[in-house]
Amino acid sequence: MSEDSPIVEKKVKSPVLDTGEILALIETALDEDQADDVKVISLAGKANFADYMVIASGASRRKVDSMAVHIQTALKKLGVTWLTVEGRTTGDWVLVDAGPVIVHLFRPEIRAYYDLERLWEHDLTDPMRSETESATV
Repeated sequence: MSEDSPIVEKKVKSPVLDTGEILALIETALDEDQADDVKVISLAGKANFADYMVIASGASRRKVDSMAVHIQTALKKLGVTWLTVEGRTTGDWVLVDAGPVIVHLFRPEIRAYYDLERLWEHDLTDPMRSETESATV
């Protein structure tokens, strides 16, 4: 190559993982970390920002942070580069945005306070059920 030749960088495409593979990897990481009370909620018909929401607890801030790092590391090893992690500095509630799968990691008392399961588990496609639930709350 001459000095005048432009430098061409080759971009290597990361492997494309489907939603099921991402979800399985996250569930495996949480199982390996012995996360407490892991819930997987399908967001089909409820939201368009993700396909699944995973909610899990860790007994301490350090445990919650460690679970987030484990998920992040495992996904990056498989080529996922568009990952976002928020809340690691406090460790009370860490959000891992893995595209089609959103992960919420909590300390138990913070999880109980926000009670995301109650907000997202009910069926939003059944208006009668939603009205009945809101009348009982």
